[in-house]
Amino acid sequence: MAIDKLFGALNISSSGLSAQRKRLDTIAGNIANAQTTRTESGEPYRRKVIRMEAQDGEAFEHVLQKTRHRLAATNRRHIRSAMRPTTRRGGEGGVKAVVEEDTSEFKRVYDPTHPDADAEGYVFLPNINLISEMVDMISASRSYEANLTAIDSEKKMAKAALDI
Repeated sequence: MAIDKLFGALNISSSGLSAQRKRLDTIAGNIANAQTTRTESGEPYRRKVIRMEAQDGEAFEHVLQKTRHRLAATNRRHIRSAMRPTTRRGGEGGVKAVVEEDTSEFKRVYDPTHPDADAEGYVFLPNINLISEMVDMISASRSYEANLTAIDSEKKMAKAALDI
């Protein structure tokens, strides 16, 4: 039973690593396409964003409500057992990254010499702000490092438990 909890913690951290890697890949794609004015659809490249969601699909609010109900239905001497987390059988927990398109407006720039300029001389550029992409990249990189640190701590705790 305890080994399952250890692997559960490792699964959660590894899902975080995968999600942050996907986030970094998406940011790199946005930066690479920051000047792409025409894609296969004929419009400029549309910025991609990552939305994180729970891997097991159970919302935090739902888990909190279930825990509150169990605590209310349990007397004081059983509170400790009622506070154990509940997960669905087979659910790993963790997070998954879902790629979505940013629906904000494209930038409109006057450049009559550009091959994709309209009749008025304006070109539509991707809805990418390089500064915000760099900030997102730093955030994703730090989140990735935090997950690596969590995995390292989990490995150290497991090793210490085996040494006992």
